[in-house]
Amino acid sequence: MKSITSLKIGQRAIIKEFSVDVVPLKLLEMGCLPGNEVMLIQAAPFSDPLYLTINGSHLAIRKDMASQIEIELING
Repeated sequence: MKSITSLKIGQRAIIKEFSVDVVPLKLLEMGCLPGNEVMLIQAAPFSDPLYLTINGSHLAIRKDMASQIEIELING
């Protein structure tokens, strides 16, 4: 399975599941839930943090947490 860290700028995907037991509440509140669409907007130097759009909300997420969120790419 691919994770958010494998996205290229402008690519969209659907969040499938988390490979970590405890997900920060802030991520869940911002819409980082299975079934929601995610798109990579920008990556900071060294790709940490990653700037994402998740269902219309913008957020920055650390690379180590992004690597734990499994996705399925959207074709097109």
